[in-house]
Amino acid sequence: MIGTTIEWYDFYLYATATALVFKPLFFPNISSTAGTLASFATYAAGFGARPIGAIVAGHLGDRLGRKTVLVGALLLMGVATAAIGLLPTYSQVGLLAPALLATLRLLQGLAVGAEWGGAALLSVEHAPPGRRGVFGSFTQLGSPAGMLLATGVFYLTRAAFGEDAFLDVGWRIPFLLSVVLVAIGLLIRLRLNDSEVFARVKERGEIARMPVVEVLRSQPRNVVLTTGLRLSQIALFVLLTTYSLTYLQDKFGKDSQVGLVAVLIASAIGLVSTPLWAWLSDRVGRRPPYVFGALGGLVALALFFFAAEAGSEVAVVLSIVFGVNVMHDAMYGPQAAWFGELFDTRVRYSGASLGYQIGAVLSGGFAPLIAAALLVAGGGSPWLIVVYFAVLSALTAVAARLARETFRDEIGGTP
Repeated sequence: MIGTTIEWYDFYLYATATALVFKPLFFPNISSTAGTLASFATYAAGFGARPIGAIVAGHLGDRLGRKTVLVGALLLMGVATAAIGLLPTYSQVGLLAPALLATLRLLQGLAVGAEWGGAALLSVEHAPPGRRGVFGSFTQLGSPAGMLLATGVFYLTRAAFGEDAFLDVGWRIPFLLSVVLVAIGLLIRLRLNDSEVFARVKERGEIARMPVVEVLRSQPRNVVLTTGLRLSQIALFVLLTTYSLTYLQDKFGKDSQVGLVAVLIASAIGLVSTPLWAWLSDRVGRRPPYVFGALGGLVALALFFFAAEAGSEVAVVLSIVFGVNVMHDAMYGPQAAWFGELFDTRVRYSGASLGYQIGAVLSGGFAPLIAAALLVAGGGSPWLIVVYFAVLSALTAVAARLARETFRDEIGGTP
């Protein structure tokens, strides 16, 4: 949980900065709308690199072990994030600035693509019978904890410096703090041990020679289904915690903090709601809460836009909390356990990582960019965004219906 929190802190710093500061600093000489689209395009680039990270990490993780890959992922993320805090801006070096920004975002994507599978599987494979959902949710807690930390540091830095000084130098501080957090994470990760189920596979000489190829050949259906299970979940989260920051600034003014406050509250509540949904999935199965979250997410997103259009800051906060902690977390809580349970131990890292990261690219990476474009296409009306999300919700609900229920299966077995 601590290592994953640090990884997500780094990744979400970029998301928050994309919505708040990158447009004027790295894309100043284009229109406001084009600047928003360009900022979210570099944000999407990080998602595009995640499947590559998943493929490399899946191969190494299924052959060498989960711990080795997790240490490397944390190092790569820390170096890339700290380097963003040292970047020159467009006013200093011109087009080289956004090019360097996009490159470092790609490195972040590679690192987070390697991260989730190993952390989730270590948690799930160490879990006692009947508690894999709860144990897996500790990996998932890294997301709200990282978001809480990233948003909180941005909020405090922005408040302390003021708007002008924040854009000048203050925005760099959250990125540079990553060096300290990564050092702490490495001290913890170096003490980890691989799970017994993986150790037994290694002892018996059953390590897959090409795990990515093998999982695509032997279990392609599960890769497709886990990809589908990600679509609504990651899109809902990104729209309510990243795209919403830009949307709300346009509605309430550049100095409005309502978006950051809402994300802070939802992230804090997520530390409780995520394991609660996971605990429920250990009792009733992975599918029921997942379908509930996939379909209910559409209602939550519509409520957010109604609240923003009404101009009520209280309603905006409540709608984001409802969308993230009720609907999103109903999917996110059971996710690590369900994805891990769907694959055989020999190819589990590769299979779970591929589905998780491909789904992240197809919806999460492009969701803010698509939403910004649909807002323009709709003449400023957000309802085309809701229609787009309805398609993702339907696909996720279908995937949840088709995926095998696994909460009573043995984790070490072959599906």
